[in-house]
Amino acid sequence: MSTVDYYKEPFFTSQTAFPSGETKKLLEGRNAIVTGGGKGIGKGITLRLAAAGANVLIVGCGNMAMAEAAAEEARAFGVKAEAFRADLAEEASAEAIRDKALQLFGGIDILVSNAAYQPNLDIDEYTPERFDQVMQINLWSPLRLVSACAPYLKDSGHGRVIFVSSVHGKRVAGFDIGYATSKGGLQMLMREAAAELRPGNVTVNAILPGGTAIEFKSGDTFTFKAERRERERVYRNPAGQGTPGDNGNLAVFLASDLASYITGVSIRVDGGLVLF
Repeated sequence: MSTVDYYKEPFFTSQTAFPSGETKKLLEGRNAIVTGGGKGIGKGITLRLAAAGANVLIVGCGNMAMAEAAAEEARAFGVKAEAFRADLAEEASAEAIRDKALQLFGGIDILVSNAAYQPNLDIDEYTPERFDQVMQINLWSPLRLVSACAPYLKDSGHGRVIFVSSVHGKRVAGFDIGYATSKGGLQMLMREAAAELRPGNVTVNAILPGGTAIEFKSGDTFTFKAERRERERVYRNPAGQGTPGDNGNLAVFLASDLASYITGVSIRVDGGLVLF
């Protein structure tokens, strides 16, 4: 497994609270859920939220050892953090995740829907079953989670929902039509949820990562057939890859009171990928 920079000294972890100069962490005492929070971009978000003072429930499924390790790293910041196994393709998972967060923390302030499935298939390789699997995890799961957590996010007084979409929801991916379609749909889901939850003072936004250095993705991205690898090469970013922490910095900002007037927007973290 390659070494990945999940965490560097974060931005936006504290703010001046009083004229006296006393400071507090931006998310001190807030309670967060991060799906897929044990690896990749999700882990970058988990550790930045923890560094900013948030307690974190890390939801995983396939590799719980990584989720447990991420929870241990998060606890080093002096917050509560626990790993929880849930299969997001299952309808009951959203309520189970919500109930676990309430059991641990007593409330929910931040919901980060990050987990996604990317099988890396061409059009002729998709079956109805595989396409439905992508939609279940990448679209249905975020909707179920928002529905389950909405009353508690409203009670929070500063509820935040952050969807992790992708630049491939805006531009052609060229290597996975199902994944790109789901990420485009997720951005409209975000906008609809932002409109519906606005009266409850809950903001809903999306992060759009570009190429990010992580150990692996769902599917075997390293055994693409030759023509798919060439398509991926064409869309490579001259600025290089970002890190999970780049996305984590934005998540902290969107989850904080600094972003209380920002809702219904998608923000790219892509080093200018769409410019090329």
